Amino acid sequence: MSKYTWALIAATLVSIIYGVTFTIAKDVMPEHILPYGFIALRVGGSTLLFWLVWAMLPKQKILSEDYWRVVACAFFGVAFNMLTFFKGLSLTSPISAAVLMVTTPIIVLLLSAILIREKLQARKVGGILLGLAGTVMLIYYGRSSGNAPDPFLGNFLVFVNAASYGLYLILVKKLMDRYHAFSFVNWIYLIGFLMVLPFGWPELESVNWQGFNTSVWLKTGFVVVFSTFLTYLLNLLSMKSLRPVTVAVFIYLQPLFAAIFSIGLGKDSLNLIKVASALMIFSGVYLVIRPGAKT
Repeated sequence: MSKYTWALIAATLVSIIYGVTFTIAKDVMPEHILPYGFIALRVGGSTLLFWLVWAMLPKQKILSEDYWRVVACAFFGVAFNMLTFFKGLSLTSPISAAVLMVTTPIIVLLLSAILIREKLQARKVGGILLGLAGTVMLIYYGRSSGNAPDPFLGNFLVFVNAASYGLYLILVKKLMDRYHAFSFVNWIYLIGFLMVLPFGWPELESVNWQGFNTSVWLKTGFVVVFSTFLTYLLNLLSMKSLRPVTVAVFIYLQPLFAAIFSIGLGKDSLNLIKVASALMIFSGVYLVIRPGAKT
């Protein structure tokens, strides 16, 4: 099997893991662990794994002029990103959260135009407006079945998370150009862990660890090991043979896998608003990445 095929398999596995995570994480929080406590556990466990890998690799010094970028990536890519996502996911449904995450490429394009003066075509502007219209409709009217105590606030927080992650992608690009990924990702996660710890520690202290059964422990471990650490390694593998744009396209599979897994378990259901919002968002994304468009 060729390296290109393995890269495609790796990118697909990342989408499957992320899609499944929307439902698995909701089985753990907020019933067993409150959202911020779950984040502290996830980031802390992943930080440990990243540092163990870093210790076995050749070292590369980070230039002092890049320190601020590392801290900014830790904030937008780990701390603020995860705090808003997990809090939002605890309040909304898995499908709504997954669909909203698809706005990330649109947000990246919009932020690129603002921050690095990337020229936008009319088609891309139309895609941005259509995708954001779908997002607004989902936030305001995407009431969900199942465990979704406050879908309006939950959907809004997931959208904020997508914006935070979009900004992180722009900030981290220069670091990716200068360093090997494992030269700075351990620092990003360590700083991010210190940022989320004040929010997560009080909730970790209130956890009834003795009340965890095997299923809860396995699902918690899945989010820490697979949804964070392994997906990052798989993304590195896929990026060796695929263009970054190709890798990014696989994010559009996440809502599909999330919907299949969640509906299959009877934890969520489709309605007309979700379908219409998803069509608007996917149509907007298509206009942004339409083949033949200049990038």
